[in-house]
Amino acid sequence: MFTMFQEAASGMDPNGLALLGAGIGAGLSVIGAGIGIGQIGLGATQGIARQPEAAATITTTAIILASLVEGAALFGIVIAIIFKFI
Repeated sequence: MFTMFQEAASGMDPNGLALLGAGIGAGLSVIGAGIGIGQIGLGATQGIARQPEAAATITTTAIILASLVEGAALFGIVIAIIFKFI
């Protein structure tokens, strides 16, 4: 892995560091979305377990929140891809 950093920094590929940064940015964006959706699922499961009669409302809210988290992750990935081409 360190050889990849050395090759990118040595000047062999002028876009090496940009590609490395785009890959790291996209990866962090996906990791953050995964953690966020996991927390939403945890909260929804606990809420439904405590109040089963509110399951429909909790499920609807959880789906809306998960879509917002996915939208933010998609935005992060798009920005990382744009950085690749600039």
